[in-house]
Amino acid sequence: MRAGTGERAEDREEPASQPGSAGRRGPRPAGAPTISRVAEAAGVSRATVSRVMNGSTTVKPELAARVRAAAQALDYEPSVAARSLALGRTGTISLVVPDLANPLFQGVLRGLSQAAGKAGRQLLVAESNEDIEEETILAIEARRNSDGLVLASPRAPDERLRELSDRLAPFVLVYRDVPGLAAPSLSVDNVAGIDDLISHLTGLGHRHLAYLSGPEASSSHVLRLAALRAAAARSPGFTLTELPCGSMFDDGHAAAGPVLECGASAVVAFNDMVASGALTGLHELGVRVPGDVSVTGFDDIPFARYTTPPLTTVSIPKNELGRQAWDRLWALMNGESGGYNVRFQPRLLIRDSTGPAPP
Repeated sequence: MRAGTGERAEDREEPASQPGSAGRRGPRPAGAPTISRVAEAAGVSRATVSRVMNGSTTVKPELAARVRAAAQALDYEPSVAARSLALGRTGTISLVVPDLANPLFQGVLRGLSQAAGKAGRQLLVAESNEDIEEETILAIEARRNSDGLVLASPRAPDERLRELSDRLAPFVLVYRDVPGLAAPSLSVDNVAGIDDLISHLTGLGHRHLAYLSGPEASSSHVLRLAALRAAAARSPGFTLTELPCGSMFDDGHAAAGPVLECGASAVVAFNDMVASGALTGLHELGVRVPGDVSVTGFDDIPFARYTTPPLTTVSIPKNELGRQAWDRLWALMNGESGGYNVRFQPRLLIRDSTGPAPP
C-alpha cells in the first residue's frame, strides 16, 4: 500500500492499454462471463470485483464504476450461492406456521412477505400440520437455510420454545407470549377479546353460553377458556357450558347438535372457522341464528363477514403482525435489539349473527 493514498495494492490500476480493459469495447468474448474476465476487463483483481458486486464501500469510486461498467459490458451476473457464502447470508427469511389453510396465518404471511419483499428478501414458508414434533424439526431446518425465522407456534410448550431459542436465533415469535423467552414476541390479548364478547352477549340478555373449545394444547384456547371461566365465576346467574370441539370447519359443524342439546342461547366459538361450521350445522338443524341461538367467533378471517348471517367476531391485526415481525427480525439480523414485546388489543366487530336472547 502506498503511504497516504489509502489504496489497496489489488485496487491499483493496470495500464490502460492492457487488452480487455474497460476502456475498450471489442467483440464480446466467447463463453459465459466470469469474475476473472470482469477483473481482466476492468484491470483490477478478482477480490476487488467481488467487493464491488457485494456492495462494499471500501473500493475507490472510480474503480467501482469501472468494475460495474465491465460487468455490464460482459453481461456478468454474480452467483447467488457464491455471494451468499461471501456475505454469510442467504437473502432469505423463513416463516413456520401450523396450518397454511387457516386464513389467520395467511394474514401474517401476507404482511411479512410484503415487508420482506420491499427489503429485497425472499420468504421461505413451511407448515407443521399442527404437529409439535414436526414443527421443531421444520423450525431448526428453516433457520439453518435462512437468515432469520418468524415462528407461529400456538401448540408447543413454553419450555420447549425457551430451549430452542438459541438454535433458532435470530427469530420472532408471533401469536404467542412466552415468559423468559430470549426473542421478541407479538401476541394478541385473548382475555380482552373474550371479555368484549361476553359483555356484548350479556348486554343482549344471554345468560347461558356454550364455548366450542379449541385444541387443548393451544395457548390461545387456554387463555380464552380461562377468561370465560373467570366471567362465569364472578357473575351470578351466568352459566358456561364447555363443549369439546377443535379448530376447523368440520369441528364446528359437528358441534351444532351438542349446542342445541345443552340449551345455550349463545355460542362463543374458539375461532371463526369453528363458528362458520357451527352456523352451517345449526342451519341444517333448523335453528335460527340469531333468532334461536347467537353465534360469535374470534380472529375476523376474511370471509367472516360473508357467512350467513355475517359473523360477529373479534378482529386482530393479522397483516400488522407480519409487518412488525419483519421489523423486529430485520433489527435482530443486523445486530440490533428486537425491541419490546407487543400485545395487540383486539376489536369487537358486531354483525348479524348475534341478537337478543330469546324470551
